[in-house]
This record gives sequence, structure tokens and C-alpha cells, in this order.
Amino acid sequence: MKVRYRAVWNRKKQLRPDGTGLVQIESYLRRQRMYVSTQIYVTASQWDVAKRRICNHVHAEELNWMIAEQIVKLEAMEIELWKRGEEVSLNRLKECMERKSARQFLPFMASEIERSHTRESTRKNRHTTLALLEEFCGGVTFDELSPHLVSRFEQWMVSRGYHTNTIGKHLSHLRIYIYAAIEQGLMHEEDNPFHRRRIERIPSRHTHLTALEVAKLERAQLPRPLERVRDAFLFCCYTGLRYSDLVRLTAANIQRGAKHTWVSLECHKTGAEVRLPIDLLFEGKALLLINNYSSNLTALFRLPDNSTVDKQLLAIARHAGIRKHFSFHSARHTNATLLLAQGVSVTTVQKLLGHKNVRTTMNYCEVADGTIVKELERILDEKGENGRKR
Repeated sequence: MKVRYRAVWNRKKQLRPDGTGLVQIESYLRRQRMYVSTQIYVTASQWDVAKRRICNHVHAEELNWMIAEQIVKLEAMEIELWKRGEEVSLNRLKECMERKSARQFLPFMASEIERSHTRESTRKNRHTTLALLEEFCGGVTFDELSPHLVSRFEQWMVSRGYHTNTIGKHLSHLRIYIYAAIEQGLMHEEDNPFHRRRIERIPSRHTHLTALEVAKLERAQLPRPLERVRDAFLFCCYTGLRYSDLVRLTAANIQRGAKHTWVSLECHKTGAEVRLPIDLLFEGKALLLINNYSSNLTALFRLPDNSTVDKQLLAIARHAGIRKHFSFHSARHTNATLLLAQGVSVTTVQKLLGHKNVRTTMNYCEVADGTIVKELERILDEKGENGRKR
């Protein structure tokens, strides 16, 4: 007789203080039930009772995938017992599962990510690392976490075309949970694969678009799905908002006064209060975008995940004839650089960007100076060319 599996939420009717309940896998055989924890906690609004799936959660896809993967592993253990001629029972299945899980690193990492007290964006980044590890090796025991495996993981990411700093980010995430495993006695310090290993990083520079490149984006003819991402990127060029702040905007953040229209919000990253007079910034182009999307602001503010958007920007750059490699965060750097190039004071730019320390804003001054010099040199060169043509 086959064991039947299904996911259940908050079976014991015991919510945590934050209102979340545990998702478990129910196994049913011969009128008996066994429950296995997934270490995943969600609220009632994030659980679809009819479909027995997580919904309305920023990591819904990844978490549902993790639940399905655990069910597949239970079924694989059931098949293994049957192949060995052993009786399949819920107790025997649980023993096999617990013994196997105790040796597996990735379920431990998944559990630690979910119960960590970090921002949603941080958890999402670490879930990305977990998904990469799953894709790379499928599973790994604590005993298999060796310097050689870490090197192979690094080379695998290189072969996939990941940037040096992106690889460094994923290795840093892996190192965090190896240290957590050591602290919890699941690994010995001498087995740490990162012992005396330096994670390579390249000093990053603020990538920004010039005024001419922004104009190219504005004029670019794009397919409709890319057009929406382009408009959202330009909105952030005009306002300096981060991706994490843009996707949280609603109509309530747009305040139309007697003289000016403001975008008012609390920065997700720093908690700083920011008020932007968007009718005065960049000739009111951000306000024009809001008016264009007035019937459906959600289309402008609700984007796919940051990684997907960055890939779409590569296609948008090709359509616009821009060879520079840039990400969605480049919009914020573009905003600061262009404002400083226009002569806006550092303290005003600091206030508009929501920087708590003016030294952070000063990082853009050198870029702005360089931009001004290049623009003036270009104008002089063009004048010289025109003079020689005459």
C-alpha cells in the first residue's frame, strides 16, 4: 500500500508570537498519520487551504519548491525500503528520514534562513544561494563540505558567467551557515572548508548612466513587458528610489499639494523619512510617468524580483543602443550623479536620497566631477571638429 503525502498548516492550532504557523508534511498509511516538520512558518493569509500551498509570500515559489522536494525525498525513501524488501511503515519511514536529514546540510541551511531575524531582502538573497547549491549538487552532507567542494561550487558559478562579486556574495552566504553549523556542534572547527580561505572581491564602482544615455532609454521603442520595466527604472532615475522602496509604493505615497506633488515614504533599508517634490525633479518626468499609469499604478510599482529585472535591463540596453552594463540600482547612482552635475548641493542630494551620513553622498562627487570634465571636453572637441570642417 502506497503512503499518501500532503502539506498541512498549523495542525496544532499554535501560532508563534509573529502570527505564523508551522507547515508540516502529513504521511498517511493504514489509518495512521505521521507529521514531519518542514521548518517553514507562514501566516494564515499566506496559506492556500484548498491547494495546500503557500501564497502571498515573497518566497512562495521557493518555499513551495522546498516542500515538494521534501515529499519527493520521502517517496524516494519509501521506494528504497520497498527495494530492500523491508516493510514500509510510518515509523520506519520517519527513522530513515530523520537519520538522513541529520546528515544533510541544505535542509539545515533552509531552516536557519527562515528563522533568522533579517530583512526580507536578505532572506531572499540567501534563498538564492540555497537554490544555487541545490542546482549545483542536489544535496550535500556535513561530511562532504570540504575545501574541494567549495572550489568546485566556485568554478561552477564561474562557468555560468557570474560576476566575481556575485560569486563572493554566494560564498559568503554559504560561509555564514557553515559557521552556524559549527556553533551548533554539527561540524568541527577543523572541518571548516573556509579555514584560511579568502573570498575574492573586486572593488566596485558606482555605475551610472549619463544624461545622453537616459535620453536614449526614454526614446527606445520596446516590447510592452520591457517598456514597463524601463519606465520603472526611469522613475527611479528621476527620484533616486531603491528597488526595495519602489516595489512598496502605493497611491498613498503620492501626495498632491496646492503647488507641488510629493512622493513621501520611509526608506526600507535605513528607515529614513524621504519627501521628493517630483514635479521639480528632472522637469517633472517622474510625475508624468505617474500620470501615464494613473489608472494602474501597480503596473509601475510592482516588478518581478530584482534579479529578473536586472536581466531584463540587459535586453532594454540593447534595444536602446547602450553598451554599458548596468543594474536597477544604477538608477539611484544616476539620480545622484546627474543632480550633482546640475549643481544641486551635496546636502540637498543627501536629503533627497535619504542618506544618514553626508560622506555616503560625497562618494558621488568625484563621479560628478569626472562627468562634468568629460562632457566639457566632448563639447570642446565637437567645436574643434566643426571649426576644422569650415
